[in-house]
Amino acid sequence: MSTQEALALTPGLKRFFASESAGGIVLAIAAVAALILSNSPWREVYAAFTRVPGEVRIGGDWLVLAKPLLVWVNDLWMAVFFFLVGLEIKREFVSGELAQRSQAVLPMVAALGGMLAPALIYAAINWGDPIGLHGWAIPAATDIAFAIGIVMLLGSRVPASLKVFLTAVAIIDDLGAIVVIAIFYTSQLSLTMLGAAAACLLVLFALNRAKVTRVDVYIVVGLVLWLCVLKSGVHATLAGVATALFIPSTDGRGHSPAEDLEHGLHPWVAFLILPMFAFSNAGVSLLGLNPGDLLHPVSLGIALGLLLGKAIGVFGSSWLMIRFGLAARPGGADWVQFFGVCVLCGIGFTMSLFIGGLAFAGQGPDYETRVKLGVIGGSLLSGVVGTLILMRRRVN
Repeated sequence: MSTQEALALTPGLKRFFASESAGGIVLAIAAVAALILSNSPWREVYAAFTRVPGEVRIGGDWLVLAKPLLVWVNDLWMAVFFFLVGLEIKREFVSGELAQRSQAVLPMVAALGGMLAPALIYAAINWGDPIGLHGWAIPAATDIAFAIGIVMLLGSRVPASLKVFLTAVAIIDDLGAIVVIAIFYTSQLSLTMLGAAAACLLVLFALNRAKVTRVDVYIVVGLVLWLCVLKSGVHATLAGVATALFIPSTDGRGHSPAEDLEHGLHPWVAFLILPMFAFSNAGVSLLGLNPGDLLHPVSLGIALGLLLGKAIGVFGSSWLMIRFGLAARPGGADWVQFFGVCVLCGIGFTMSLFIGGLAFAGQGPDYETRVKLGVIGGSLLSGVVGTLILMRRRVN
């Protein structure tokens, strides 16, 4: 057994894969339920559910946050998801598969190629539409829950080393998506609120340097940071990532507050937050659609970016690295299996829908429908094609 495969079978990664695979199934059920309801006699009830108002009021009228359920899910609940992503990224770079350069180089380059190729395909298809071009980053993301869910269901047809590779690519992919959101998908900025957010970051840094290990202290500061970022014009979910990076990796007594928090949050994110996001965002009415809607440049660009761009980018960049001796192919895997996992990277459901909502905010329901059609279509095709490729391997 190779070193990478041995690492893949540690109890921590087994728990991670088990959580992601089960979460992927629940996520799929939530998405299908949203599609069914939005195309049934209950579609108005479904739409009304996403618009249920919610309000937080502090000090009378001093601070009022009034938003519909859909916005609360996308701005606050998804901040918790991004918080978990931040914890996962930190763990991987501190003690996981990305801690050593020799282990990190292949998934890093693969993730970069897997973001660049889909963006180029989408941009080429939407080159004549300045509004459509704004969605170039939508097909650049991989949904780790769905992808890991599929490879776990395939069992021994997918070597453990490829499961680790896919996890590392998806985590780095999430980091890239976070950077893209921070740079390209922000509204008008409030310097006052940005300054307040910077002050919160300094407090988190000071807590970390002072070796404060109580995570509730960091979370309280993180909530203030979330509010400042929300009011600054930068997307509020980024506060979740920033807060996570300051959670201590060790308390000096052999325990990791960051990993304990990560394990505690996983069930809530996998079985509540992400399914609620999928249920709130995946509903798209198919009534009155025609082939022109499916072949619209935005829908087509997203679908082909996910299906072709991800496969070409992840596999192509990995092949070049392996071909020139800069990295090793994951142990126990042949090229066909490796390509099948690269195709599965085209499942971009959660993050793609999220970026799509940011890219076309205020552009109306037509763009919203096109994004959902492209994301669901491209993710479904990537999942089916990748699964068929991997199923060619007989179980020993």
